[in-house]
Amino acid sequence: MYGQHPPMVNASRRPGEWQTYDIAFTAPRFGSSGQLEAPATVTVLHNGVLVHDHAAFWGPTRHRSVLPYSADMAKGPLALQDHGNPIRYRNIWIRGLAGW
Repeated sequence: MYGQHPPMVNASRRPGEWQTYDIAFTAPRFGSSGQLEAPATVTVLHNGVLVHDHAAFWGPTRHRSVLPYSADMAKGPLALQDHGNPIRYRNIWIRGLAGW
């Protein structure tokens, strides 16, 4: 959601403490002609607190710009960003849901 929707609340713990994110992401859907039928959406729990509730992406995420959707972005890639802060990731699970 970087740069598109601010979180509803700041659920961050202090620097140096483990943070948790539970993210349900739905990729954008495109018709057979390549037209966008439904934007990507995301629901995010940060440290157990709902911070984004089925928020729709305006297009691919990028700082200070909104790019248009294209059919080739219906799958990957996933990027994790750290903004130059000391950070470590663990227990990252990615699984597809049946029928999507």
